[in-house]
Amino acid sequence: MKFPTESPFAWRRGLRHFYDRPSPARRGVWIAILALALACVFSTGCGPRETRADLVIINGMEPESLDPAILTGVADMRVGNALFEGLTRLDPRTADPVPGLAYRWEITPDGRTYTFHLRSNLVWSTGEPLRAEDVVYSWLRALDPNTASSYASQLFYLKNAEDYNSGKLKDPDQVGVHAPDPLTVRVELNSPTAFFLDLCAFSTLAVVPRQAIERYGDRWLMVQPVPVSGAYELRGWRLGDKIRLHKNSRYWDAANTHCEWVDFLPVSSPTTALNLYETGAADVVWDKDLVPIELMEELLKRHDFHTFPYLGLYFFRFNVTRAPFTDPRVRQALALAIDKARITRKITKGGELPADNFTPPGTARYHAPPGLGYDPERARRLLAEAGFPGGRGFPAFQYIFNAGAGGPASVHAKIAIEMRQMWHDELGIEMELKQLEWSVYLAAQNKLDFDLCRSSWIGDYNDADTFLNMWMSNSGNNRTGWKNARYDELMREADLQTDLARREQLFQAAETILAHDEIPAVPLYFYVGFEYHDETVLQGLYPNILDMHPINAIYKERSASLSKPRSSP
Repeated sequence: MKFPTESPFAWRRGLRHFYDRPSPARRGVWIAILALALACVFSTGCGPRETRADLVIINGMEPESLDPAILTGVADMRVGNALFEGLTRLDPRTADPVPGLAYRWEITPDGRTYTFHLRSNLVWSTGEPLRAEDVVYSWLRALDPNTASSYASQLFYLKNAEDYNSGKLKDPDQVGVHAPDPLTVRVELNSPTAFFLDLCAFSTLAVVPRQAIERYGDRWLMVQPVPVSGAYELRGWRLGDKIRLHKNSRYWDAANTHCEWVDFLPVSSPTTALNLYETGAADVVWDKDLVPIELMEELLKRHDFHTFPYLGLYFFRFNVTRAPFTDPRVRQALALAIDKARITRKITKGGELPADNFTPPGTARYHAPPGLGYDPERARRLLAEAGFPGGRGFPAFQYIFNAGAGGPASVHAKIAIEMRQMWHDELGIEMELKQLEWSVYLAAQNKLDFDLCRSSWIGDYNDADTFLNMWMSNSGNNRTGWKNARYDELMREADLQTDLARREQLFQAAETILAHDEIPAVPLYFYVGFEYHDETVLQGLYPNILDMHPINAIYKERSASLSKPRSSP
């Protein structure tokens, strides 16, 4: 998973060409304007006498968007999922899909047609009825090529959806989602999709307010009040300070939404995050990047620091359109020369597993095939075959990674330095490191303006498809320039299978191309879930394999102090 929208100001008309088809790079530029505008528009809850939040969450990087059709980052999705809900939602304990806006559904025996029945009491936070037509509109909007959704492919399982997204098909009525009556949504799939109910809980398929979007266009997230379908309303977004949410009293499950006010703090410094938590200014810290590595061994001993397996991968991408990385032998050589166990033992230190493939252990209905492994001798042979014996003649190249508050001491920098040393020692090649500010890093990645690029991926649902689908030629999340017709064919054939054993075999054949033969990206290690919160204070937050935690399920014990400091490690 990975990432706003627009402005109410009259001068925007002079920049119309800039927004006709918003790209990730443009969104990165626009986030500052969006957040500043929101700070002005939403004064309630962000003023000098604001109510203290019931729940304060350290959320990592500043979100780039809160529009479900556009957002792609974990930090964005945490907030977006609290604002907008889909036909299903995730169980806080298991992360399995459970009824959301739809209270029940039927599936035909061939697994291709789903009929969802909406709750009769659904309304938007602003009071208008929420109906099946809103679901159809939301899904078609995500598929509309003018929306430029990186996750539009999540809907390609629908009949004719991919052709509609590509522009080959102009008639939205031909797409496999319809509203036969106000409380029924009928979905036609191209083939049985084992994880379709999981997708219905994913952000891209969340239901958004047509009435606001058609009235205000690009400005819809900045006109108060924003109609929401989820458990919380947006009450303020102040850049560099907080995003503030308030309980949606009209949400269908408001009775089980525990916290009235929730703050999300954009904090990228591990030290700052720990200090806010220790002083009681924050209740929960998510993301491994917000754990001070130098304190890892001590923190792991504490009762309020929690680790668990989950579906996450740390890797780097090649830009396969730039020589010498156009040659698979070069890419294989660089992969084979990396001692991944050394990285997890020396740098990350949190129990991460070295990765030679793209699908983590624990992925449902799947066992990954072998990857390349660690073999410096073979790496040297391959590099020589590619025309660079002993690294001679190998051109200068750069590895880009996003800046962290720790600067050169950040984990990304340490890993990059370690790989540079390995490649120098084993292959005789030299790599330059380039640290970029977050939005610049994202823009470079999306424009393929890099040689090698640090990346990570968190599973959107518990199925191998979420780690393998992104490498298809038509995926907006590929970002390597790599296309392989055989890989696409295998993935499409797997999507058609009702036989789960055959489906697994096809996925394994595809992943062999990806992780062994072509290697457009190199997996380094599988994440371990890591968060800190005090279980004697905070309830309703459970470790699960997706590391997804519905905000409305979280609550504090009544006896817990609002500002109780914790002991330092």
